[in-house]
Amino acid sequence: MIELCRRQLDLAEGLIDEEVADLWEDWMRHVDQVLDDPQLLDVVYTALAERWPNSRTRGRKGTPAEVVVRLLVLKHMRNWSYAVVEREVRANLVYRQFTRVGAQKVPDAKTLGKLGVALGPQIIEKIHQRVVAIAQEKQIVHGRRMRVDTTVVETDIHYPTDSTLLGDGVRVLTRAMKKIGELAGAVGTKLRDRTRSVRHCLINIGRASRSRVKQGKERMQQSYATLLSITGRVLGQAKRFVQEVASGVKRSACILRQAGIEAERKYLQTMIPRVQQVMRQTRERIFKGNPHSSGKLVSLFEAHTEIIRKGKASKPTEFGKMVKIQEAEQQIVTHYEVYDERPSDSDLLVPALDVHEQQFGRPPRLVAADAGFFSAHNEAAAHARGVKRVSIPNRSTKSAERKKHQKLRWFRNGQKWRTGAEGRISLLKRRHGLNRSRYKGLSGMGRWVGLGVIADNLINIGLALAASAKR
Repeated sequence: MIELCRRQLDLAEGLIDEEVADLWEDWMRHVDQVLDDPQLLDVVYTALAERWPNSRTRGRKGTPAEVVVRLLVLKHMRNWSYAVVEREVRANLVYRQFTRVGAQKVPDAKTLGKLGVALGPQIIEKIHQRVVAIAQEKQIVHGRRMRVDTTVVETDIHYPTDSTLLGDGVRVLTRAMKKIGELAGAVGTKLRDRTRSVRHCLINIGRASRSRVKQGKERMQQSYATLLSITGRVLGQAKRFVQEVASGVKRSACILRQAGIEAERKYLQTMIPRVQQVMRQTRERIFKGNPHSSGKLVSLFEAHTEIIRKGKASKPTEFGKMVKIQEAEQQIVTHYEVYDERPSDSDLLVPALDVHEQQFGRPPRLVAADAGFFSAHNEAAAHARGVKRVSIPNRSTKSAERKKHQKLRWFRNGQKWRTGAEGRISLLKRRHGLNRSRYKGLSGMGRWVGLGVIADNLINIGLALAASAKR
């Protein structure tokens, strides 16, 4: 049964609260009040209550909605894992009071993970919108200025090479077939484990790749041919296992074991086409010299991962998803978005203005962005919406009038303010872990980015309120 809030604190918890009251950071007190917002808690409570049909009225009492949201916020404020959150909250009285756990048992890491998944990316986005609305109500952000930038949040994968992807494919297919064999018994096709042969091929490919002579390239191609042959045989075995499970050859009389067999069959059906795609792109690159095959995969497990080049000298190629970060005053991120496919930066300015106007009821007075967002259409559209000053440089212009326009004081000041967007992105990556998503799948990426942005916004709201209280 899901509760909105915890019961009232008892006497002992009240005494503990008094003892640790002066240990709270100034901003934490204000964030504590923000997280008490009824609309925000109602969003979380509704999401948790929809996990099961009777979650509101039946079953043992679960973790209250206010405790769930506070634990998740604390996790992303500190960039901790679920296990570290559990340990730190158990040991720290301030964190116990902040998360409203009090003297009760702290939910374990596994439970926290399940509760986090229950709050999908759409719910996280609603929470973020409510946090921005609270910042408006408290006169922290007014929407007079807007800056926007994009970055890449990487998925949690190893550096992709054709050989390691093929090795991953053999490993996961073999593992799934072994589980089916253990559950179904010695019936049907007998599994032949080829993982040792694959390891030898990977070692030979690694050695040959370091050679700069012609013979080294030939040895590498021979090793790849052997690896592809082995992978094809494992793939054929996996297809036979799927057919035998579907036809009832491999089955179990135990309901639980049969459910496990069906789960592994579905996993094989997911992985088989991905391994086939890896084989196709390997043949294209190694034997035909074409590195740009269609539908290219860089991970079997995070198949949505894109190859993104943003011209960085330190990291020319990144593997993840493009994310837009949109800010207003006081370093408050008013909107974020994770894109299914990488868009052009110049296509994002007008939608960003639409979102800003919807949030604040008026267009910003100043819009600032880097040169990637520039186009004559974007500048004209911004002015048509009522934006007075558009500080977006055109680096390739040859017009003397345009160059003079970009040297105006307000334009240069707008660009100085714009550089804060890069600092905000850097801080989001360093402090809140947006350099790499630790959650699985595209929905996990949305949850990871959203919670990181919410955590940063809450800290900035708390700091702004604490500063105004001292005046």
